[in-house]
Amino acid sequence: AYNLWKLNDSFIVPRSGSRYALTGGNLRISHLNKEEDVGIYQCLATNSFGTIVSREASLHIAYLENFKTQSRSPVRVREGQGVVLLCGPPPHSGELTFTWIFNEYPTFVMQNTRRFVSQKTGNLYIAMVEPSDVGNYTCVVTNTVTKSSIQGPPTPLVLRVDGRALKVYHCSTVKLECFALGNPVPTISWRRVDGVAVGRKVDVNKASGVLEIPYFQQEDAGLYECVAENSKGRNSLLGVLCSYEEKKREKHNGVSLFQDRVQVNNGVLTISSLKLADIGMYQCVAENKHGRVFTNTELRVIAVAPDFSQNMLKPQTLARQGGDVLIECRPKMSPHGMISWRKGKEALRESHRYDGNPAGHLDVTVGESIVLPCQVSHDPTLDLKFTWFFNEQLIHFGNHGGYFEKRSAGDIMIRNIQLRHAGKYTCAVQTKVDSVSIATDVVVRGAPGPPVDFQVTEMTDSTASLSWGAGPDNHSPVHTHNIQARTTFSLGWQGVITVPELLGGKQLTATVIDLSPWVEYEFRVLATNAIGTGEPSKPSKKARTKDMPPKITPSRVNGGGGVRSELVITWEPVPEELQSGPGFGYVVAFRPQGAQGWMQAAVTSPDASRYIFKNESIAPFSPFHVKVGVYNNKGEGPFGPVATIYSAEEEPSRAPGRVRARSVSASEVEATWKALPWSNNRRRILGYELRYWGERERQETASVIRTMGNRTSVVIRGLEGSRTYFISLRAYNSAGVGPHCATVNVTTKKPPPSQAPVKIIWNTSNSKVILKWDHVRAMENESEVTGYKVMYTQDRHSRPNVVETNTTSLELALPVNEDYVIQIKPFSEGGEGSSSRQITIPRIAGGTFCLTRLERWASN
Repeated sequence: AYNLWKLNDSFIVPRSGSRYALTGGNLRISHLNKEEDVGIYQCLATNSFGTIVSREASLHIAYLENFKTQSRSPVRVREGQGVVLLCGPPPHSGELTFTWIFNEYPTFVMQNTRRFVSQKTGNLYIAMVEPSDVGNYTCVVTNTVTKSSIQGPPTPLVLRVDGRALKVYHCSTVKLECFALGNPVPTISWRRVDGVAVGRKVDVNKASGVLEIPYFQQEDAGLYECVAENSKGRNSLLGVLCSYEEKKREKHNGVSLFQDRVQVNNGVLTISSLKLADIGMYQCVAENKHGRVFTNTELRVIAVAPDFSQNMLKPQTLARQGGDVLIECRPKMSPHGMISWRKGKEALRESHRYDGNPAGHLDVTVGESIVLPCQVSHDPTLDLKFTWFFNEQLIHFGNHGGYFEKRSAGDIMIRNIQLRHAGKYTCAVQTKVDSVSIATDVVVRGAPGPPVDFQVTEMTDSTASLSWGAGPDNHSPVHTHNIQARTTFSLGWQGVITVPELLGGKQLTATVIDLSPWVEYEFRVLATNAIGTGEPSKPSKKARTKDMPPKITPSRVNGGGGVRSELVITWEPVPEELQSGPGFGYVVAFRPQGAQGWMQAAVTSPDASRYIFKNESIAPFSPFHVKVGVYNNKGEGPFGPVATIYSAEEEPSRAPGRVRARSVSASEVEATWKALPWSNNRRRILGYELRYWGERERQETASVIRTMGNRTSVVIRGLEGSRTYFISLRAYNSAGVGPHCATVNVTTKKPPPSQAPVKIIWNTSNSKVILKWDHVRAMENESEVTGYKVMYTQDRHSRPNVVETNTTSLELALPVNEDYVIQIKPFSEGGEGSSSRQITIPRIAGGTFCLTRLERWASN
């Protein structure tokens, strides 16, 4: 026997010194070559009886070549935009993994919500470029088979800075061009951002978007904005027009200024530590190569000695003991001098009791209650009148919703303070001879107000870009923002996932991700500070995500049943919010088990949940592989997992055998039969259908009982006593019912006695109860009594205990301190008869008892 090997249908002939060798029939290859040794190998084994060929084996050689050595051009991107850095792996074989080095080893790019490295292409994606991203990026490629790694040439990433400032010569004509892409075609408009109106001489060509300024002057310089907008949104770009650089010189009384106290910056003249000598005329000279212009101004320096004539100190200031007092000192003087205070002849200095800058405000939080005191020291012979003002308006107590309450000694309480109660509160105290007032600013801190100008700036198939303006923080900085969304399919407002994931207090833009395609969304934003979460912003206008091919497939793919030659396929429809676009439908694919090709059918209704394929060639109860896919106007989506279902089966062809019926009681009959084979290639037995009817009834009105599974008996209840019934039985499955068996009949037993036990006598002795009653005699059409059931309970609502006896007496153990309720009923082969009336045995109080005999009569 010997072995031969083939490579790509050509025989391999090992020779001395070659890379091929045969060892025990195995082929050994040294120094693998990816050009020569890759291919399909087969082994042929031959002996005197013949030759056999092995299965084909495919050899692939893993390798990884080096990157090309040329350098890569810088990638320029604006701050806030996204960028893709291409890896471009070299020729290779075998699975690769990719990482990126930032600037130098071992600083690797960490993946997060902003950075992503594709393990298919090796490309590095940065969602929103920041200044910290600037640097050199190097792609590192690793072959998972050979474990070898190589580094590509570095790719510099730099921030792109657009030159938006345009220098213009004096008296020249300026043209600013603006063009924007969009669908529908956007309209172009221009405006000045610095608040200055566009001059009448400026011409805007709306058709071409060109702004033309003839005879350019210095007042035409400024910040201009081009705005492009259509029905889908708006965008804008800023540019600066400035006059050609000019030289400025300042003169004082015709002499150039160059003293240390004088500074000139950007055309602004600043003189520190003014002196009387600085009084005079000042002249600004501006010049460039086109000419020179002058402008003049006069500087006057005011020097005034301190003067109290206009703001005299009050001759008397009243203050309450232990309180605070403010004495204002506001003399007129220039320059501003030093102020000092004396008490009598003693000079005052600032201390914990004397403060030259008294605080006049109070911080509170929404919902708190505060008391604003107003107390004064006064002559006890004078009557005081307290009056409170809120923001200079008189407070009428009782007219502010119960928030303001006047307290004793002139104090005022504000209950459950709200944001609208912030402001200046003034307490005025009057007597017949004098008046005094004190004011306090109340600052109310609360949850933030709703953000403003909330809008959707861009929508994709799964994301929404949002922007908003800051609302009032109500004296507590905003810590976080939260985005919520709702659709016609959601239960109210729901939280969403955003990029960045955590929205800080100063964040005014966000991108919502993981949205469903082709769904109309509304968004809103809520701000939160240390006090709590404020009211949400107004909802955005409804915006629909873009459509895309569907990704969600139907669930619960099943089927079976139907009539002969049918294949019934069912599924759970895909909800509207997951259909990803208009024109949604289903692609039903099926094939007989073991077949290769698929048959397909399109179901165009998005609400459809079944498809029936009918063909006379379909064998009964034959297995099919089934899968259901989806599509819409954007394209086809995936297929769901393959399920195995069976075509429609045939109805049972045989009737059950050995059908028997026997009377169990006057109201019950038991029917039994021999089961049919549970299943075969064409038919299954899912259960049996039993029909029964009385001798005075028609078969068409028969009652029906259906069993599930392979049961072989059933008890029919609710029948009448001493009556003949007819019973018929047949098998059924998903295709229908089989033939009936031969009809059998059975007669129910006589009914039990209708009379209840009477003359019930009981007595107690120690802890026993002895019961006796008269025997119940059956009527002619009733079955004879075979025994009695005695039911007793300690509670009318609890389950009774039952004792059976074939005599007319019974002895029971009776617990102490319990009442007993007793009933007695006869029974016979026809069932249980009527019960006696209830008998109550009084509780036993304990101790030793005398024999007491009582009678209770019972009748129906």
